Amino acid sequence: MKKILTAIFLSFCLFNASAVGRSKSAVEASVSASGTSKSAVNQAGLYNQYIWKGVRGMYYHRVLAQVSIPKNPKGTVVIICPGGSYHHLDILNEGIPTQKWFNQQGATAIILRYRTANRGYHAPAMMEDLSRMVELVRKSPENYGATDETLKLGLIGYSAGGHLVTWGGANLQPDFVIPVYPVVTMEEYIGHRWSRKSLIGKNPPAEKRLQFSMEKQIPPDMPPTYLVACHDDPVVIYENSERLARALEAAATDFTFTDYPWGGHGFGMKKCKFLRTFKWNERLLDWLKERNFL
Repeated sequence: MKKILTAIFLSFCLFNASAVGRSKSAVEASVSASGTSKSAVNQAGLYNQYIWKGVRGMYYHRVLAQVSIPKNPKGTVVIICPGGSYHHLDILNEGIPTQKWFNQQGATAIILRYRTANRGYHAPAMMEDLSRMVELVRKSPENYGATDETLKLGLIGYSAGGHLVTWGGANLQPDFVIPVYPVVTMEEYIGHRWSRKSLIGKNPPAEKRLQFSMEKQIPPDMPPTYLVACHDDPVVIYENSERLARALEAAATDFTFTDYPWGGHGFGMKKCKFLRTFKWNERLLDWLKERNFL
């Protein structure tokens, strides 16, 4: 399905942001030009951005990105897609802790509040939002603590957000992808029913199930992927990640599948017993450094 939905998005993407520096006043100028709120800016480089501002017929969606630039950015920009069954977004557990952690590593971290079913949105709205955010970063990396030469763009997503960033890896060519306990398949019994309903409806036709079953859509040029899952996940069953791992292996891609005997679902990067025991974020950091993404 490569580039099928991207084509939908491309018709919307008209963006002309000018380059700005890293001073507070320059960031504020950038914020004003790109749909962010001046009042949300602080000296640490934290601001809100309405990603569809200036795009005819799209701004009314009011899709928000929460951008946090570290004091000494390394040029890595990570877009965070929280989970929530494509129905809502778990910003508290999966968005904010992940943003703080990447900032500590010197990466700009963007929490993308993509459209969800509780606001009446279904596919391809979520894919359009992620595509737009990727386009904004690539068009004006200086707004996100990077340059054309230093930019390394990654996607991390949890649960349904893991499905979204896997789609992004297959279609948008980021530098790396990190799906964590991801929804993968749209098939009955294995797929997560609520996510499927929120994304493509209660009784989707077979072709739509296939289109959004990511284990069927992995291209040979899938970017390096770091996959995380727990055997005891009671929400999105472990076989989702197994299927994705097999698909990544079959496509001969660079991927790492780190699975754990317990941990369940929804741990994100919040401080909890799972994180203290397995330190999965430290293993992720090693992987990122080995590939010069950080």
